[in-house]
Amino acid sequence: MERFYGSKIMFLLLAFVVALMLAAGSANADFTFGRPVNLGPNINSSSIDAGTSISADGCTLYFSSNRPGGRGGWDLWVATRLTTDADWGPPENLGPTVNTPSDDGPGCISADGLSLYFASNRPGGFGSYDTWVTTRATKGGEWGIPVNLGPTVNSTTGDDHPSISADGLSLYFVSNRAGGSGSQDLWVTTRATLSDLWGPPVNLGPTVNSSNYEEWPSISADALLLFFYSGPGSQSSGPHDIWMARRATVSDPWALPVNPGPPVNTSANDFGPNVSADGRTFYFTSDRPGGYGNFDIWQAPVIPTVDFNSDGKVDIQDLLRLIESWGKDDPSVDIGPMPWGDGKVDEKDLEVLMRYWQQEVLPVSLIAYWNLDEAEGFVAADKAGTNNGTLVGDPIWQPSGGKVKGALQLDGSDDYVTTDSVLDPAAGPLSVFAWVKGGGPGQVILSQAGGANWLMAGDPGGVLATELKESGRKGKPLVSAAVITDGAWHRVGLVWDGSNRILYVDDIEVVKDTQANLPSSGGGLYIGAGSTLALGTFWSGLIDDVRIYDRAVTP
Repeated sequence: MERFYGSKIMFLLLAFVVALMLAAGSANADFTFGRPVNLGPNINSSSIDAGTSISADGCTLYFSSNRPGGRGGWDLWVATRLTTDADWGPPENLGPTVNTPSDDGPGCISADGLSLYFASNRPGGFGSYDTWVTTRATKGGEWGIPVNLGPTVNSTTGDDHPSISADGLSLYFVSNRAGGSGSQDLWVTTRATLSDLWGPPVNLGPTVNSSNYEEWPSISADALLLFFYSGPGSQSSGPHDIWMARRATVSDPWALPVNPGPPVNTSANDFGPNVSADGRTFYFTSDRPGGYGNFDIWQAPVIPTVDFNSDGKVDIQDLLRLIESWGKDDPSVDIGPMPWGDGKVDEKDLEVLMRYWQQEVLPVSLIAYWNLDEAEGFVAADKAGTNNGTLVGDPIWQPSGGKVKGALQLDGSDDYVTTDSVLDPAAGPLSVFAWVKGGGPGQVILSQAGGANWLMAGDPGGVLATELKESGRKGKPLVSAAVITDGAWHRVGLVWDGSNRILYVDDIEVVKDTQANLPSSGGGLYIGAGSTLALGTFWSGLIDDVRIYDRAVTP
């Protein structure tokens, strides 16, 4: 009977959505990047591999490399796979028709797979680097002799890093010609039809270009998102960062570029962006640790924000949220067909939501998550990252005894879990949540080695408290009046939003104060013990579902 009514409710809600489909509104959905993965030794070499361009079907990857086996300093290479789930085959050099003893690449493949635009400093150009194009009659055909795009597009300076739009009518590129804002600017040339000549290039203007340098543009298939990289600045993570600019429609101006931050950008060099035609996979180049050469090609999933209410799962509440926003200019629910939306909330957004239906969704801001559901062993797996915990003492796994599935039972004597460093409290907003049962006054739920006790049962009374406080005389512990050691399950939380500390018990705010800052600390974490492992700070009871976010979260 319960299943019948659940299905009936779903049917009525979907019917309501269909009834709303005549209404349309503009929206720009939020999205995130998943954890980057190296493309591996099949693609990357001990040399430099950079500048990817993925075909529309996702099965052909063009890139430039200075690896052995080429004809010049830089050559264009191609790798293929049978399906988007298959492994990449070994890269092949595009051969002497395309590559020369000069530098050739990076390149950009057209949506139909019949034109390859690329940069080269070969003889016959107009400047230091020019943009060229080679074409073929069919996808399986041979590439023809490259043709220079001519003096309308190319100048006496450098014109390279081309990116062709999906309709083939706009070509974005980099140039240091006169008329720009910085040392290297992004420009675009357009044409009315595929048979027309390219028009005079237009600078993308000071909204996109800066007094620094902007390079390596990559336009999304819907032409609403422009990726590029820029030099170091106040919002940069490293010497070269990837940036992105949006626009509502192809007729609208570009908005101010946004730095997506980690995990795409790091303290290393991150550049050479390219997004797949379906918007689901992001390719880029980096010299971050974990590669095979000086610079490697990486990929990261592009994840639409489908968990609208941030409760960790996609369910009826998220569907209701989408219905509420149908036809409105809501920037949070336009998630299809691309992860960043298309300016219209319609059946495409519903289709994307259903793709994630009833799935657990871990937000990128969740940087560490120990669900403590293991049944055996000495490792507490971090489901959101790489900070696996190690059990110390003799904690006992309780696979069916937790609040959310399993839990970990600690004896209050010498049991705890230790992890590597997860975050520095001084770096910005943070949130910590956990389920606990038992415990006693003075016992600690979560602490940082060499730092503070983040969540604990205050002494006396066993009330929720934190000792994570502002440096100096103004800093003081925050103590609530909510008892958490009464033998019942309680969800406890600490949120720091940059100026306020807030403690939660069972998702209800129980105390709040203002602090100017939090102290810097890079130590690892202790789950179930105090920051100095002092006697009396070990938790006696159960701990479950420990989550740490690098933003302020409202439960």
